[in-house]
This record gives sequence, C-alpha cells and structure tokens, in this order.
Amino acid sequence: MELISILVFLGVMVLITTGKIDSTLSALIGAAVILLTKVLSFNEAIKYVDFDTIGVLVGMMLFIAVLKQSGMFEYIAIKAAKKVNADPWKIMIIFVIITAILSSCLDNVTTVLLVGPMTIAIARMLEVNPVPYLLMLIFASNVGGTATLIGDPPNIMIGSAAGLSFMDFLRNTGIAVVLVIAVQIIMMKLLYKKYTLATEEAKAKVMALDESKSITDARLMKIGIVLIVLIVIGFLAHDKLGVQPAVIALSAATVIMVASGKKAEHVIADVEWSTILFFIALFIIVGGMEKTGVIAAISKAIISFTEGHEIITILVILWASALVSSVLNNIPFVAAMIPLILSMKNQGMDVELLWWALSLGACLGGNGTLIGASANVVLSDISNKHGYPITFTSYLKVGFPFMILSVFVSTIVLLIKAYI
Repeated sequence: MELISILVFLGVMVLITTGKIDSTLSALIGAAVILLTKVLSFNEAIKYVDFDTIGVLVGMMLFIAVLKQSGMFEYIAIKAAKKVNADPWKIMIIFVIITAILSSCLDNVTTVLLVGPMTIAIARMLEVNPVPYLLMLIFASNVGGTATLIGDPPNIMIGSAAGLSFMDFLRNTGIAVVLVIAVQIIMMKLLYKKYTLATEEAKAKVMALDESKSITDARLMKIGIVLIVLIVIGFLAHDKLGVQPAVIALSAATVIMVASGKKAEHVIADVEWSTILFFIALFIIVGGMEKTGVIAAISKAIISFTEGHEIITILVILWASALVSSVLNNIPFVAAMIPLILSMKNQGMDVELLWWALSLGACLGGNGTLIGASANVVLSDISNKHGYPITFTSYLKVGFPFMILSVFVSTIVLLIKAYI
C-alpha cells in the first residue's frame, strides 16, 4: 500500500509536469487508483478532503463571477492610469500595487484575467511594449497572493490545516511581501527604464478615456464594494467570531448572487470546477500517503537530516518549496508538505516558522518559470493572443532571478523572526 501511494503521487506529478494529460484529469486518475486499490476506502477519502479550503475557493469564485459583470475592475484600471497622468513608469508601479492588493483578496488567476487585457489596451495607447508590464503583473499577482489567508490556494490549505487566521498571515508573510514588492519596483526601474517612455500625444489618448463608461452595473458595483469590506472584516475576525472562512466566502457569494438578480446557473457555470475537482482529488492522493505512513517517514528523514535544528529545517523547507514550486504546481507540493509538518509537530518540534517558510517558498517560487503558477500561464496566453509573445526562455531570464531575490528577502525575514 505504501508503494502504491508513492507511485500514484509520483505518476500524477509526472503527468502534470509533462502536460500530456490535463492536470485535473491526472489527479482524478490518481484518486481513482487510490480508491480502487483500497489504499483508502471512500469514507476515509472523504475525511482527508479539506472542505474549508474547497468552500473558500468556491465562495470566492462565485463572488467574483458576479462582481466582474459590474465593470468595476476596468473602472479601477482606467482611473488609476489617469490619476498618474498616464505616465508609463507610474502606471507600471500603480498596476503592480493594484495587482498585488487584488491578489491578496482574490485568487491570482481571477486577478490577472481582470487586469491583463486592460493593461495591454493602455500600453497600446501609450505605444509601449506591454510585455514588461505583463511580466511585472505576473510577479505581483504571485507575491501579493502570499500576503493573506485567501490570496493563494496554498495559503488557504496551510491556514486550514494549522489553524492560522487572516491576521496571522498579514503579520508574518505580509511583512515579507511588502519588502519583496519594494525590491520588485527597484528591479523594474533598472530593467525597464526604456519601456516607460511615451509621447505626449500617446498620453493624451489615455487621459481622454472615460472610466465611467466601463461601469455596466453601478448598483452591483456598490453592493460588491460593501461586501468586499465585510468579507475582509470577516476574514480578519473569523477566529474571534468562531466562523470558518468558508462560511464567510459562501455567505458573501450567496448575498451577491441574490442581490444581482443574475440566474444562478449562469453564475455557477463561471466557477472553475476543474480546479475544485483537482483539489479534491489531490487531497485524496496525499491522504493515501498519509494513511500508509509515507508522510511520517519523510518527516522523520528531514528531522534526521537537519538533526532537528529549527533554523536549518526552516531554510530547507523555504528553498526546497521555492525551487520545486518553480517547476511543479505548488498545490500538490503543499498538499504533501502539510501532513509532513504536522508529523514534525507530533514529534515535538516547534513548527510555527515552518508554516511561513512553506507559504513563502511555495507562493513566491511560482514566479521562477512560466509554468510555476497558473497566473503565469494564463497571462502569457493572453499576451500571446494579442501578438506579444512571452516564451519560456524570455520569461525565465527575468522570472528566475526575481524568484531567487524574493526568496532571499524571505530568508532574511524568517531568520530575524527566528532570532528575536
């Protein structure tokens, strides 16, 4: 049974990495093998599925599926560009900040789908190459998503497993994120100075845009803003309220669906159900490894390798997470690491900083290559379709050094936390 669980996990990873079979289908095949070989019974498999994570994802996807129909995000992009007088350099900075903030509250794919096309449109008006802007948005989406409990799926998984709150993430990963964004802005200035120059005529085109025309449903936008505030408050105080994040997300989704008057089946169809099924199948696959004792054995090996030294273990998890997540989807990696860290905890090790090392490594590592995170693939596809190709190699030249730099910043933050 141990061998089956290991082979299934490795097999699914190979299928996902090579892209020969769709990621969701690969995970479903793996879960089916786990169940058919009776590594887990159906009832046991259900217990390994983290429904809090699933609930948050479904709730936020439903919420955004409704809110995006208001034109709110296009309004924000145009308004922001005009606020800085259509200066390309300032637009790059403000779009990076907007993307990071949105990604801390929404999933990264949703964020880049909303911001990407508008960025290309504005870059065309300014007659500048949009590729540097899009690369910076990819980085910002992955970095910003690291800051909060709901910003990136790995954080939702970690928060649910470790009992960490929204504020716990802000106080820990949030600090590193602010520093990394500052480093990113400096890097932007050094790399892309020549791409931030535009003629006065081109700037005038952007300034002539009427942001109010992008709003298709003002009432829905106002309702959405109020609900976003309530969602953030709910996530901040969920541990004190005794309400799970999934309940908050699903409740907000229900309210906005009722208030919008949109047909439920149309909104529900917009949810990325393939992603939800991917998560469920993955929880079952990793559950098989946990039940058979594979996870516990790996944790013992790591503790033995690091001799239980907290600092070395933190650094191993941080850098291993970043390097692996730069080439593999970070979700299955985090799904495998969570029970491993819990096993270390059961063996008497202080694992508080290990959670932050895992979060920072897995989320920031996604910037390493073009396939490191879903947002990278989605926005590069959008860019390619608009005639601005982003290749694996061209991305790697900028993305991998930035990933290393961001993880180095995280290393300093974690070391400071460990010693104070």
